[in-house]
Amino acid sequence: MRLLEGKAIVITGSGRGIGAACAKGCARRGAAVVINDIDPIDANDTAAAIAAEGGKVIVCVADVAQWEEAGRLIDACISTFGKIDGLVNNAALYNSARIEAFDPLAARSLVEVNVLGPLYCTGRAVKPMLAQKGAVASMVYTWALELAGSGVRVNALSPFAATRIALPDRRGPIPEQMAEQLALLPPPEANSPVVEFLLSDLAKSVNGQLVRIDKGELQLYTHPALLLPSVTRAEWTAELVAQTFDHEFKDRQVPCGVRGMTDLPVELQSGYWKRAKAN
Repeated sequence: MRLLEGKAIVITGSGRGIGAACAKGCARRGAAVVINDIDPIDANDTAAAIAAEGGKVIVCVADVAQWEEAGRLIDACISTFGKIDGLVNNAALYNSARIEAFDPLAARSLVEVNVLGPLYCTGRAVKPMLAQKGAVASMVYTWALELAGSGVRVNALSPFAATRIALPDRRGPIPEQMAEQLALLPPPEANSPVVEFLLSDLAKSVNGQLVRIDKGELQLYTHPALLLPSVTRAEWTAELVAQTFDHEFKDRQVPCGVRGMTDLPVELQSGYWKRAKAN
């Protein structure tokens, strides 16, 4: 089914991994795709694979962490395909270290690519999307509210796959221990069906959702929300806050980490948490 026929899609960081897999999946669904990466070899390899299958594709090598470069990326889509219907903010860096090994340069790069990159690309893409009426969790929720009713939808994929993002060498051999860990994860292609759906007209009623696909499970994340009922006082002191956490809030604090949350009515959720803790 040519689910994305006639749509022009930009996918950042699509030279390899999840981005490349989603780009190929979208192209097979009929979309014209802009491949973006900072590595021209990776970007051209992905584009060549799409072109070999008869897909419409161009390459734009650009650093999404730069405002002007993000603008050039969006402009490349519009100048080539006449419009932009979808943007997938996939580009990301990965760095994991204990706080005593903190590297300020690595930390700055993470923020620039993983946070500023989506801000810059979305900021550049929204205006032409609004003009033509086409189509990091807190940003998704905020943008979805801001753009509600405009015809522009904002959703997100929580990516989960075996990729080389954690490796310093993009093309070198994978260490044996890392290879064993990656073997337990789904392939990058497993993420593409969610991206294809969210970019298509089938998702016209879906807005402000964070979706994850983990092997055979399709999952929705919960939005940040107030857990009811609340506790009301005419005035608060630190001591009264402490009493509330010792009593009313004692068994209601939401556990940290990725956990399943039932969609019980809000008035029943307090009892749900008590039962879950007891079990």
